[in-house]
Amino acid sequence: MSGFDSSSETSRRHWPDARGRYGAFGGRFVPETLMYALDELERAYRESQSDPVFQAALADYQKHYTGRPTPLYFARRFTEHLGGAKVYFKREDLAHTGAHKINNALGQCLLAKRMGKRRVIAETGAGQHGVATATAAALLGLDCDVYMGTEDIERQKLNVFRMRLLGARVISVDSGSKTLKDAINEALRDWVASVGDTHYVLGTVHGPHPFPMICRDFQSVIGREAREQILDMEGCLPDVLIACVGGGSNAIGLFHEFLDEADVAMIGVEAGGTALTPGMHAARFAGGAFGMLHGALSYVLQDEYGQIGDTHSVSAGLDYASVGPEHAWLFQSGRVQYVYAMDQEALDAFQLCSRLEGILPALESAHALAHTTKLAPMLPRDKVIIVNMSGRGDKDVQQAMRFILPEEGDQP
Repeated sequence: MSGFDSSSETSRRHWPDARGRYGAFGGRFVPETLMYALDELERAYRESQSDPVFQAALADYQKHYTGRPTPLYFARRFTEHLGGAKVYFKREDLAHTGAHKINNALGQCLLAKRMGKRRVIAETGAGQHGVATATAAALLGLDCDVYMGTEDIERQKLNVFRMRLLGARVISVDSGSKTLKDAINEALRDWVASVGDTHYVLGTVHGPHPFPMICRDFQSVIGREAREQILDMEGCLPDVLIACVGGGSNAIGLFHEFLDEADVAMIGVEAGGTALTPGMHAARFAGGAFGMLHGALSYVLQDEYGQIGDTHSVSAGLDYASVGPEHAWLFQSGRVQYVYAMDQEALDAFQLCSRLEGILPALESAHALAHTTKLAPMLPRDKVIIVNMSGRGDKDVQQAMRFILPEEGDQP
């Protein structure tokens, strides 16, 4: 459908290059203290790729613990309501812990064990990566600390309690905007001081190489399953893939398998917040510029002096000032289209999906659904859209109540 010509380039599925770059983006810009740890991680990861014991253990956990493959579900009532293309949901919300985050957390915790680490640390915004890391750490007998901004702790009290139940220590971060960016800052500081016995389970496709590559590869199971499932159900590849984009792990997990399929269009949906003015959104491609954050070059929301800007989104998981370097490259090359959905549009889609399909989507996923409600009616009925239902909305019910039923939003 997209008509994108990829014939002139090396397969997009084989990036990054040897320097960890996706075109001009990516790389490794960290203190010298972390260079050895990153080299160690890359060696361990590449060895694990050809180790049948590691791969068998990962596959076994994916099947019997995570619950893979997750279903590809035809959203019949949602489709009929929109009156256009068929809409399928890739049900990552049904994976253990309620989101796609377990795919990467489990893989990285297995790598931590392989490297002989006794402790893992993580950052989290919406809490789902923190829950997933705490879960994998409990499963594998690792100590676990999770950094989380105080603003996000307030928005995601349920997930904070879940992490503590799983044995993790949740460390509040009260600096800066008190959100995901600041949690990552503190996690990186911890890692510098404890690199000998600690692995940092970075939760998205950002950060210094090899993290974007490792997270992408662990998440790419989403797209591999979706390809097989849609061929079985429709006899053809999808016309459009749609996913929300914060750091970008669920989106690249769906997109990666299809990057060389020129007729498959891909759309990433960022957080438009309340307005496209500084501090009121997290739409990096609409309002950002080339810059560096957390060890990698990408698109960043920043001022004229390079100072990182404030962000806002109703969904904590999209409230981040930068985006994964592979997404930046896919945007620059034109392979993927990036749009944004406003807070209210996401809240409307959250309610619509709940009422029509009996599925409460995460507010992050609701941004992808919001764009789907605009696009699907414009396409013929024989076209097929796959939306990545990246997580379930249980964690967001209290947050959503504050906007949908403001007079009741603070009630238990």
